[in-house]
Amino acid sequence: MAAAAMLLSNSSAKDPDNPTCPKDPDWGPSTPMKLTAVDRGGKRVLLAEGVVDALLPDRMYDAIAADDTIEEIWIRSRGGDAKAGNETGKVIREFAGIRTRIPNGWTCFSACNFVFMGGEPRSVDPGGVFMVHMFTHTSQRKVIEDSVEKGAEDTIELIGEIEQLSALLASEDNAFLMRMGVMRSLLTDVMYRQLATGGKSGSGERYCLSLDEAIKYNVAQKERPD
Repeated sequence: MAAAAMLLSNSSAKDPDNPTCPKDPDWGPSTPMKLTAVDRGGKRVLLAEGVVDALLPDRMYDAIAADDTIEEIWIRSRGGDAKAGNETGKVIREFAGIRTRIPNGWTCFSACNFVFMGGEPRSVDPGGVFMVHMFTHTSQRKVIEDSVEKGAEDTIELIGEIEQLSALLASEDNAFLMRMGVMRSLLTDVMYRQLATGGKSGSGERYCLSLDEAIKYNVAQKERPD
């Protein structure tokens, strides 16, 4: 089947710096994630669109608890608060049998990945984009640069603190993937091999999984959404 061989990315122009990904991803609004219950194709669907913020876990719980007919959560987001992404994924998993889905043309990036992983089962439509990068506090480049101006001792101390926070987050991510049934090698093979800082040509700061890769790492299951 032709669709089965498609990359999980838009058919539009590719990003020259990140060639597995679309140049202009549709990851929704830059405002805190809005949750809207709608009827689509005979199913009750919760549209989750926007930035993952610290209060999202509570909003997600309230939205699902308020409507026990919700079958699927359709997600698009540019990411946001990594810890809140993990917690929101756990909230979704509390409600057994809710599918998370990335529809055709939509992009789920960064912290959104972990929200998506909370679903059981999970689907990425052909043309949907599961986009990853390395989750690290070292993306706070401006903070480090400011510290450099104050002196080497301050900079070393700050980088040490950032590395400790990054290691803690990596441990949390690893435990989360195991709980959600996603292959741990997704972190080592893909997520933590990408640079979260940059903007430089060819930096590889973003990576979009192909359909085969999504299935390989059990990010998505083989069955297709209706």
